[in-house]
Amino acid sequence: MSARRWRLGAAGACLASLLFAACGSGVNSGGSAGSTGSTGTGGGSSGSSGQSAATTAYQPQHAGGTLRLLWSGAGGTLDPQVNYTLEYWQLYQATYDGLLAFQKTTGQASFNVVPDLATSMPTVTNGGKTYTFTLRKGIKFSNGQPVTLTDVVDSFTRLFKVANPNAGTWYNVIVGANACLKTPATCTLKGGVVTNAATNQVTFNLTQPDPDFEDQLAVPFGSILPASAPTKPGGSNTPIPGTGPYYFASYNPNTQLVMKRNPYFKVWSVAAEPQGYPNEIVTTFGQTVENEVTAVENGQADWMGDPPPPDRLTELSTKYAKQVHVNTLTADWYVAFNTRLAPFNNLKARQAFNWAVNRTATVKLFGGPELGVPACTILPPGFPGYTPFCFYTKPAGSTWKGPDLSLAKKLVQESGTAGMKVALVAQNDTVDYNEGQYLVSVLNAIGYKATLKPLSQNIQFTYIQNTNNHVQISLSQWYQDYPQASDFLQVLLSCANFHPGSDSSINIAGY
Repeated sequence: MSARRWRLGAAGACLASLLFAACGSGVNSGGSAGSTGSTGTGGGSSGSSGQSAATTAYQPQHAGGTLRLLWSGAGGTLDPQVNYTLEYWQLYQATYDGLLAFQKTTGQASFNVVPDLATSMPTVTNGGKTYTFTLRKGIKFSNGQPVTLTDVVDSFTRLFKVANPNAGTWYNVIVGANACLKTPATCTLKGGVVTNAATNQVTFNLTQPDPDFEDQLAVPFGSILPASAPTKPGGSNTPIPGTGPYYFASYNPNTQLVMKRNPYFKVWSVAAEPQGYPNEIVTTFGQTVENEVTAVENGQADWMGDPPPPDRLTELSTKYAKQVHVNTLTADWYVAFNTRLAPFNNLKARQAFNWAVNRTATVKLFGGPELGVPACTILPPGFPGYTPFCFYTKPAGSTWKGPDLSLAKKLVQESGTAGMKVALVAQNDTVDYNEGQYLVSVLNAIGYKATLKPLSQNIQFTYIQNTNNHVQISLSQWYQDYPQASDFLQVLLSCANFHPGSDSSINIAGY
């Protein structure tokens, strides 16, 4: 999700240094206040087309109470068409809906795309270039306004007006999108999104077939919002009404985010948007990760979203084993080089860092081999299109063997960048901070004068994207949006996703 981010390590390109592919570890109290159901996406996961059985029947005996969540920092703007973090994409599953959704269930079925605000999967014609949906009737936003065809059209023109991070790589396939990219303020998508009031249908006309289009409609960026939603680029902390079982009642990124039941919500599809269990969901910000673990252990909170610090893992896996849940994620932790700033505008400098980093050490700092594995390619293990291969290890082969510090030092000298000052930007939670400290030690070991610049996760991801901040190198993560290689390659490496001076420039390397 995505938070969210990436890596690459081919000899010629070397835009970043991939550290490891991570499993997700969550700690919860096992309390009676249940969640709204598992999330198919999460700044992060999603699925393939198709539809399968509905989720487990609702269990009213678990309803009520307050679900208490903990994050060390907020996730930035609340705007679902701008925010690209794993932290809030999880919450959007219960607050916003698109025409399509990923099925709210567990396992492989959570990759299924199912109808949400649409009555059924689209009718696809014109050689895969035309998608026609029928909008459900009788659905209201959390402010009581009915969902209309106008809201659908305006939600997609809004993607361009608010500078959506993927407007130029996903939604640019819609007819009229190129004009919207040039002049966002006057975006209409004329001919691209067409409505028929008599049939309550909306039709998307594409410039070319796009096999990922249904996946891209099912993520939070495809949320249908009121036509009155503000169109200020960069998003806002003011909650926007949604259609899910909960709505954002209040938000202070320094302290707390409160979600309450949407009084206008009625289940129209258990697979797409099941009924929620708690009456209220409260996310608290600002505690240390150590304190988060203790709070969950003591029953003072129900769930923590940050990676548990390694020094607590033994305790958690023994004394509190029943409260720990580990799920495999298609995710990478990586270091992004700014290829437009010294020293990493030099290929040999980038290669040197790749040779020097001990990926096994980064896995250990994350929590060990049960929570992550060394990774060498932009696609994580088990992902469609993944081929096991490591270049920056000796001998090169299908698996990671170890670093080559001598070669790394030699490359730094040859690059002419030895002795340069380097500031590495990372989040300030315990795990990210420790990883950042290690990476700074690597930079210093191969000939740089490096320091760590830790930032709150509330601002770190947007900060490292904006070229005005002159970030040379940064530590981040990338969680899949949907299970296709294009979600890593197109989103993270395309020219269309490099926007100088913008907080929504996902091609952080400037490749």
